Amino acid sequence: MESTTGSRMDTPSTDQAPADPVAADDMLATQPVGYWAGLAHTAVTRHLRDAMARIDATQPQYWVLNHVKYRPEAPSREETVAALTPLADGPHDIGRVVDQLIHRAWLRPEGSERSDSSGAGQRLHLTEAGETARTRLRELATELRAVVHAGVSDEEYVAALKVLRRMIANVEAHTVEG
Repeated sequence: MESTTGSRMDTPSTDQAPADPVAADDMLATQPVGYWAGLAHTAVTRHLRDAMARIDATQPQYWVLNHVKYRPEAPSREETVAALTPLADGPHDIGRVVDQLIHRAWLRPEGSERSDSSGAGQRLHLTEAGETARTRLRELATELRAVVHAGVSDEEYVAALKVLRRMIANVEAHTVEG
């Protein structure tokens, strides 16, 4: 690839083409990354969420169960909401998921008899049923990952993620500078 005069040597000068879902391989360098990253996100997320729905679970429930399981100390409701809200579809989703998991008895709030009705300050713990559900969801996620990664080597996957990380860093650096 040629470099644009006056810019870094590793910056391609390829023109941006309109998004084309059937672009030939020799035209992929002209395709907008946001379009393709968006399609990948939509397809993978739909596949995962549809499979989880068939066993009456959701991806955010899996996030919360994992968050509670793998924290060094039992997290509070507030810590869980703050940590996972950036992943969620809306600002209230994770709080609602915590409520659902408590209702299902997959989570147990510590000292629930002593706290106020909002659940403020409660530490969350997995119940035996919650750990069973988390384990089943992990098995399902592993099965689904195999489907998504079929025909993609670990090396290709790592290379793709490194490229995406670099692009994110480029945009963030430009946003800060500009």
